[in-house]
Amino acid sequence: MAIDDSEATFLVVINGEEQYSVWPAHRAVPAGWRATGFSGPRASCLAHIETVWTDMRPLSLRRALDGDARA
Repeated sequence: MAIDDSEATFLVVINGEEQYSVWPAHRAVPAGWRATGFSGPRASCLAHIETVWTDMRPLSLRRALDGDARA
């Protein structure tokens, strides 16, 4: 399967720092990541990420800058 395969299904995944990525649906989600519940063609997943990932900074940095250093 090519990364740009329009026939492939991908998952939108998120990690503990609230960073998003796409992952092939036929593969196990890697440790440290979890599926968000959105899946589809790669382009649809990327479009979804563009709408939901509005702050690119990692969660730990956002908390530190907000004065909330809780882990």
